[in-house]
Amino acid sequence: MAIVALSATSPAFAAKRSIMELPLFERAVLIIKHFETLHKPRHWPYVGYGHQVQPGEPYRRGVQLTEKQADALLRKDLAKFCALYSQYGKDSVLLGALAYNCGPGVVNKSSVLKKLKSGNRDIFKSYTSHCRYKGKFHKQLHQRRMMEYAVLYVR
Repeated sequence: MAIVALSATSPAFAAKRSIMELPLFERAVLIIKHFETLHKPRHWPYVGYGHQVQPGEPYRRGVQLTEKQADALLRKDLAKFCALYSQYGKDSVLLGALAYNCGPGVVNKSSVLKKLKSGNRDIFKSYTSHCRYKGKFHKQLHQRRMMEYAVLYVR
């Protein structure tokens, strides 16, 4: 797994030797940036790092966000999703990262959440099973889940 390869994507990481030295939230930001990349205007209704534009939001078709704007939006969205799962303590960032990609509805119905609610920490298979796109296995999504699990799951 190329965990250290993420280091080049963030100035905050420059002084660190390993992604594992960063706080969980910062690790999640790096992973999301790595897999989402900065969306172009052709990706509408997605802007920034995979934010889906909602009715009433100020984003316009054909306008690309700057990296600074995209980073701020990613952090705002991820913080919102982590807050939804704050009662899960150290697992809130892992659940928030999954919700950022799949949506909170998927997470709320998932076996991952059910297991964590019941105190079962054996979630590897359940977590890494969230790697389908349009019903088919997606290799990059599987790689993302593996990285999220390795870097965000606190045993």
